[in-house]
Amino acid sequence: MSNLGLTLGWVPLARPTFDVPLAEAVTREARAALEGAGFTVVGPEGLVSTVEEAQQAAGLLAQQPLDLLVVFQATFADSTPAQTLAAQVAAPLLLWAVPEARTGGRLRLNSLCGINLAAHALKRAGRQYETVYAAPGEAAALAQVEQLARAGRARRTLRGARLGRVGENPAGFESCLVNWEGLPQTLGLEVVQLSLAEVFAGARAADPAAVEATLQAVAARVAGLEALEPTALRWTLAAYLTLRQLAGEQNLAGLAVRCWPEFFTELGGAACGAMALLSDELTPCSCEADVNGTVTQLLLQAISGEAAFGTDLVSFDLEEGTAVLWHCGLAPLAMADPEFQPRGTVHSNRKLPLLLEFPLKPGRVTLARLSEATGGFRLVVGSGEMVRAPLSFSGTSGVLRFDRPAREVLETILGEGLEHHVSLTYGDYVPALLALARWLGLPVLRL
Repeated sequence: MSNLGLTLGWVPLARPTFDVPLAEAVTREARAALEGAGFTVVGPEGLVSTVEEAQQAAGLLAQQPLDLLVVFQATFADSTPAQTLAAQVAAPLLLWAVPEARTGGRLRLNSLCGINLAAHALKRAGRQYETVYAAPGEAAALAQVEQLARAGRARRTLRGARLGRVGENPAGFESCLVNWEGLPQTLGLEVVQLSLAEVFAGARAADPAAVEATLQAVAARVAGLEALEPTALRWTLAAYLTLRQLAGEQNLAGLAVRCWPEFFTELGGAACGAMALLSDELTPCSCEADVNGTVTQLLLQAISGEAAFGTDLVSFDLEEGTAVLWHCGLAPLAMADPEFQPRGTVHSNRKLPLLLEFPLKPGRVTLARLSEATGGFRLVVGSGEMVRAPLSFSGTSGVLRFDRPAREVLETILGEGLEHHVSLTYGDYVPALLALARWLGLPVLRL
């Protein structure tokens, strides 16, 4: 399997009074299975049998950017090594025990009792942990480790991230308000305020040669640009270059942009295409200055390793059991149906370019929203299958069959008063989202 881009801390615990050769064998097998599954595994190759060895391992692992710390209970051990590791290594903790054959003879490993003892001590200390009870190389166990590591990568991404808020949310869009104090306290990220005037000034000062080079690059992937009003088209591309430069200079992991009316009335081009191109490059962007939308895209992107898209739910067919996800034209190009040539278009209301138009590709998707509909943070989680369908409306849209009945989903959205934006990424990552919610202390609402 190819590299997942996920890094595991690895500490195998054992006591020399148990069957050390067997413990060494299962340890080698488990580590080899993880490496074979595409994880980068860092930590001691040999068994850790003393508190001093656990402290040494913890000191080394604490310096690594870990997505998950796997404490592998090769044999029984008391809780001290696990507590030492949990106290010194910031990564989420997984306790892994292996089943033991019932031979009628000696209990050779007593692995399960070991993680039971560790779990009790950690729970008493108020520390979080996850558990696996499976043989080395078991497919379900490897899948669980992957989901947890993806969640760990998302938590690590959020902590210390900086997001740019360009302008303010439109009047009457309470769903796009920003919680200046709650986001740092709950997620550990920072929101930086930027002005539309700064972006417009940068766009007006953009190097014409850079704009033309960007136009040629976009034209290689998007049809129909030659039919669009050329000045407005170039304003969108100049805005893209400016936003990308600001993100780089200020170390911004994502942007929430007030996209109307000023982009149309003052700059003369649409923000949609600029944000689509940035999201496609894994700098997630949301419109209407929706900071929580960008946060959601960022965490989905960190979990999946692929682009995320902030969108509206605009239509339900309750008989067919489907819904339409739509937005003006700011979906990342990576989400285009491969059977459809993406094309450039104009905003349906403002009649200015650049927007990207295509139906979303079929496939499994995971949806989420960092919601404040109840006044506190919740994580809304959903999943379903994007089905191949023609464009439902101009811009970017996709037809989704939720895993739950469509009527129940609609009643939940309206009954709970959820925000009008929801984010999605391709793949099935609900377990990772649920783990992330546990680690962040967020209640979960399922769609």
